[in-house]
Amino acid sequence: MAKNRNKAIEKMPWITVFLLIISNVFMTFSWYGHLKYKNLPLTKAIIFIWIIAFLEYCFQVPANRFVYGKLNAAEPKTIQEIITLTIFSVFSILYLKKEFRWNYLVGFFFIVLAGFLLFKK
Repeated sequence: MAKNRNKAIEKMPWITVFLLIISNVFMTFSWYGHLKYKNLPLTKAIIFIWIIAFLEYCFQVPANRFVYGKLNAAEPKTIQEIITLTIFSVFSILYLKKEFRWNYLVGFFFIVLAGFLLFKK
């Protein structure tokens, strides 16, 4: 059981995780950063968002290419979602000044559990 999990972890290039973290930071600011600037005209916000989104893709595309063929498609996607939720939680608290509620933590726990189950062979 642990042997199979270790093999899955060994197959995963850790550079992929690092690139997905960077990608998700850009993605989060692209998708949600403009919410703090409601006075910014929508067209300017969209242009600014696409510039940030371009940076996101500069990290996300190589991340997926490095892992392609080593993991099945569901595994890196699950890793990405766990990273996304973690980064969004920090972003929401620090940047948007929103409170983090207990039920968010429980929901995220189940998503991480799903990730664990997904890697189980």
